[in-house]
Amino acid sequence: MASARTITLVVASALFIENLDSTVIATSLPAMALDLGVNPIVLKLAFTAYLVSLAIFIPVSGWCADRFGARTVFRAAIGVFIAASIACASAQNLESLIAARFAQGIGGAMMVPVGRLIILRVVEKRQLVNAMMWLTIPALVAPLLGPPVGGFITTFYDWRWIFWLNVPVGLVGMVLASLVIPQIRAERVPPLDVRGFLLSGLGLAALIFGFTLLGAAVLPGYDALALIAVGIGLIGLYLRHARRTAHPIIDLSLLRIPTFRVSVAGGTLFRVGTGAIPFLLPLMLQLGFGMTPFASGSLTFAIAAGALAMKAVAGPALKRFGFRSVLTVNALICAGLLGAIGAFAADTPVLLMVAVLLAGGFFRSLQFTSINAVGYADIEQEGMSRATSFAAVMQQLALAGGVAFAAIALEASQALRGGAELVPADFTAAFLAIAALSGASALVFATLARDAGAEVSSQKLATAPAQPEGRGTRG
Repeated sequence: MASARTITLVVASALFIENLDSTVIATSLPAMALDLGVNPIVLKLAFTAYLVSLAIFIPVSGWCADRFGARTVFRAAIGVFIAASIACASAQNLESLIAARFAQGIGGAMMVPVGRLIILRVVEKRQLVNAMMWLTIPALVAPLLGPPVGGFITTFYDWRWIFWLNVPVGLVGMVLASLVIPQIRAERVPPLDVRGFLLSGLGLAALIFGFTLLGAAVLPGYDALALIAVGIGLIGLYLRHARRTAHPIIDLSLLRIPTFRVSVAGGTLFRVGTGAIPFLLPLMLQLGFGMTPFASGSLTFAIAAGALAMKAVAGPALKRFGFRSVLTVNALICAGLLGAIGAFAADTPVLLMVAVLLAGGFFRSLQFTSINAVGYADIEQEGMSRATSFAAVMQQLALAGGVAFAAIALEASQALRGGAELVPADFTAAFLAIAALSGASALVFATLARDAGAEVSSQKLATAPAQPEGRGTRG
């Protein structure tokens, strides 16, 4: 079997392409709309179709990996992603593009949690922090590179090349997956929870669709709120169903594990705050400060550079201070840096902007790495597939909720001013709002026990009394 590092890099590369593709079309929507002869606002449905597909199929990804084997599902997911990319590039109307994007989401839904599951099952716990660091980088870097890359391809070539480029990269990924990814499957696979799949899939789809439309103002606010209400109702029915089912598709019993519960709760709160950055930052730089798309896109590279620089720090920091201290203090640092972005003005020196964005990328990458690692610290091998599916679902909800929250903050500031157009002060208010939300996650992380995840972080404690049953949170 290939080394754990080689396997991690192959999985991280696939996740990078998936994350990049999910954001790269944002700047290409006007050109795509013109070519297809539709309204750019209506074309947002092609973007939303991808998110809805993720919401429906992520919960079943873990079961598929256990039933058919992780390598088989991961490789098939790349194949579905390639085929759907070809369909996107060949789309001649809105309907075919939406259908192709939905199919792309199926591939993406299988790639992300199954890729993480593969890492969790081949990497020793003491190496988990380093592995999660590599898996965190695609999620941070790709959404920031997507808009400038999409703008460049659309400006100098054709928007269809955005999807055609996935074909050769995906084929290489399938070959590498066949060569280095081990065939991992569970010894005993419970029957598929079909009813739970339908309730959770439709409920999560309605929630994400509602959050996305609420933030993007594609439908009137009451329509988006109605969708969110339907989603909440279906999720409520799923919760009742899950309590009566032996093997629910989203296993809520995992929340009894303190480290996983804190990772999900604190991580969701943190991601709702930080997930708004790819939406807010380009708008502020372009609409607020009058920068060109190329200039604003160039500044986002600082965030990516900061995320890459973090890889040498996460392991030593967690070993020295432990998960509780790093997650709690770092959440406040990240919140402060988000507030600092809100303090930007049109005459702020570019070097100062770069420094703040660089630091923000660094500390957010450390936070995501720590959240992902501590979440699986106390999960047994047989529960890994259910845990990865659960965590992936919550991440999608948080990201969709983050964009909606930021959009609402912008509109609220604009309404309070009584202005007709967005001004820099509106972005300041929005960044302060998401900074407060993100910083509030420190209260959740502070509930971790001092030695939470010590096996993963290799934390050295001055005194290490045994805590056989209470490990993970403070009593």
